[in-house]
Amino acid sequence: MSIPDPRPPARPRRVHPAWGVAGVTFLALVGAAAFRAVPGVLVDPLRAEYGWSVTTISAAVAVNMALYGLTAPFAAALMERFGIRRVVVCALLLTALGSGLTVFMTAAWQLVLLWGVLVGLGTGSMALSLVATVTGRWFVARRGLVSGVLTAGGATGQLVFLPLVAWAAEGWGWRAASLGTTAAALAVVPLVLLLLRDRPRDVGEVPYGGTAADDPEPRRAGAAAAALQGLAAAVRSRPFWLLAGGFFICGMSTNGLVQPHFVPAAHDHGMPVTTAAGLLAVVGVFDIVGTVLSGWLTDRVDPRLLLLAYYSLRGMSLFLLPPLFGPEVRLSMVAFIVFYGLDWVATVPPTLALVREHFGARTPVVFGWVFASHQLGSATAAFGGGVVRDLTGSYDLAWTLAGALCVLAAGLSVAVRRPALTPAPAPATTPSAAGT
Repeated sequence: MSIPDPRPPARPRRVHPAWGVAGVTFLALVGAAAFRAVPGVLVDPLRAEYGWSVTTISAAVAVNMALYGLTAPFAAALMERFGIRRVVVCALLLTALGSGLTVFMTAAWQLVLLWGVLVGLGTGSMALSLVATVTGRWFVARRGLVSGVLTAGGATGQLVFLPLVAWAAEGWGWRAASLGTTAAALAVVPLVLLLLRDRPRDVGEVPYGGTAADDPEPRRAGAAAAALQGLAAAVRSRPFWLLAGGFFICGMSTNGLVQPHFVPAAHDHGMPVTTAAGLLAVVGVFDIVGTVLSGWLTDRVDPRLLLLAYYSLRGMSLFLLPPLFGPEVRLSMVAFIVFYGLDWVATVPPTLALVREHFGARTPVVFGWVFASHQLGSATAAFGGGVVRDLTGSYDLAWTLAGALCVLAAGLSVAVRRPALTPAPAPATTPSAAGT
C-alpha cells in the first residue's frame, strides 16, 4: 500500500511577465528604427531628384537626431505621468505620420519638418529612455543583460532594414521605401496595445528578481517639470558631465557619422549603394552580439573599464577606415564592419549602469539627458560630415576627427568615480548577548 505524499503538488514554473514586456518593447524599438534606416540610403536619390546638396539633406538628418535626443528626457517623464503604453503608441503613430507624408514633399523645408521634426519627436519618444524605464520598472536582476538586448533592438533595427530600404529605393523609388518603413512602424501598434503593460503591479506581480518595494508609486508631477528637475540635479554632478561628454562622442562616431554617411562615402569610391547598405546591415547583426555581451559583462565587470576598451578600440578602427574603401568589398573592410558592429552601441549598458549608480530613482530622466547629449553629438556629426564632404570632396577628414574624439571619450569614461558603498550597520547587541 503506497503512502500518499503530504507535500502540495508543485506548481508548474511560468515565465515572468517582465520578459513579455521586454519582448514587446524590443519590437517597438525595432519598428521605430525602421524609418531611421532611411537617411543613409536616400541621400543620393534625393540629390538626383531635387538637386539638394549633401549639406541640405544632412541638415534634416541633424534636426532629426537632435530632437531624437532632446525628446528623450521629456518622454521618460511622460511615461511616468501617463504610462509607457500610451506614450509608445503615440510615438509610433507620429513616426508613421512623418515618414508617410515625405512622399508628398516638394521643398527642402518640408524635408526638415517631416523627416527632421515629426520623425525626430516620434522616435525620440522611444529612445533609450524607454530602455531605462522598462528595465528600471520591470527588472532588478538581469538589468544589464536586458538593457543590452533592448538597446540592440533599436540600434540593429536601423541597420538591418538598410538593405530592404536600398532595394526598394532602387527598384521602385525612394517613396516606396519611405512608405514601407511607415508600414513597419504601424505594424507594431496593435502589439503594444495588446501586450505592453506599464508596471508589474498592473498584473499583480513584482519586478523580476525584486520585491514590491522595487515597484514604487508612480510620480504624477508634470512631465516638463520632472525632466527639468532631473537635469537641474544632474548638472551639479561631475559624473553627469563625464558620461554626457563620452556619450556625445559616442553619438558622433555611430548614428551621426557612420550611419548616414557610410553608404555615400562607399559610393564615392565606386561601391554600389545596395552593397554598402548590406555592409551596414552586417553591422546591425553583430551589434546584437556585441550589445548583449556588453550587457552581460556590465553585470560582472567595472563599467568604466568596458567604456575605456570600447571607445579606444572604436577610435583606432576609425583611423584605419579611409584606405579600406573601394569598389569591391575586401577582407579588411569586412573585418572593420564586424568589429564596428560588436562595438556599435556596446557603450549603452555600462553607461546606463553608471547613471543608475549615481542617480538612483532619477535614472530614466537623467539617462534621458545623457542620451540627449548622444544625439546632439549625432546631429553635429551628421551635419558636419556633409559639410566636410562638400568642402573637401571626401569624408576622410571626418573619419579621422571622429577617431581622435573616441580616444578622448575613453579618457572621460575612466575619470568617472564609482560611488562609495555605505557599509551595512552592525547588528545591535542585546544586554544578554553582550554578557555571554
